[in-house]
Amino acid sequence: MNKAILERVLMGFKGWNGCSMGDVLGVDPNSATADHVRNLGWKEVMQLFHAAITPKMDALNGEYNAEVLDVGALAFLASFISHNLFGPGHWDGKGFKPLKQTRGWGYNIFSGKNGSSPARVRKMNTRLGMSRIDDRDSFHLDYSVHNTGFVKTMRDEIRQINPDLFIGMGYLGEATGPLTPAPFILHGKPSPWKGPDE
Repeated sequence: MNKAILERVLMGFKGWNGCSMGDVLGVDPNSATADHVRNLGWKEVMQLFHAAITPKMDALNGEYNAEVLDVGALAFLASFISHNLFGPGHWDGKGFKPLKQTRGWGYNIFSGKNGSSPARVRKMNTRLGMSRIDDRDSFHLDYSVHNTGFVKTMRDEIRQINPDLFIGMGYLGEATGPLTPAPFILHGKPSPWKGPDE
């Protein structure tokens, strides 16, 4: 089965259908909130990612709330991996620190177990570059340098809806991973960067 056919089977469509963010959200993107994205279905979430803009490196700076979107055939699996296998607790956010115009780094934030402090682990390098999902640039998160096991193969791509709302796609592996991404959002005003625990 070729890539285009597989993509249609897994995603239900191929590529961006020309809708703007406002068309998909039903509101001006500048006033969109996390709830507007939570109310979308799988195809709308994918169209929103295609329509969203590539953030500048310094657009993500500090710690952001995050959540996996409950859409798509693999939503349960994406949630299970994010909250049980990816880190030491429930996945709650990401921290970012830009270093140059096109590069930076960061970490993920997990709820502490039994009332302990949140864990800031699963470091990643960040960069701007061509998407593996479509033919536009994305803000990439690459876990390969700082991690082992399956986490080493994880990649995320992020695009911006407005300064307080970002949509991301996470996937495992460079080959077929981009065909079955797990959507997530980053939302709210960022809190200051605290740095990773490790």
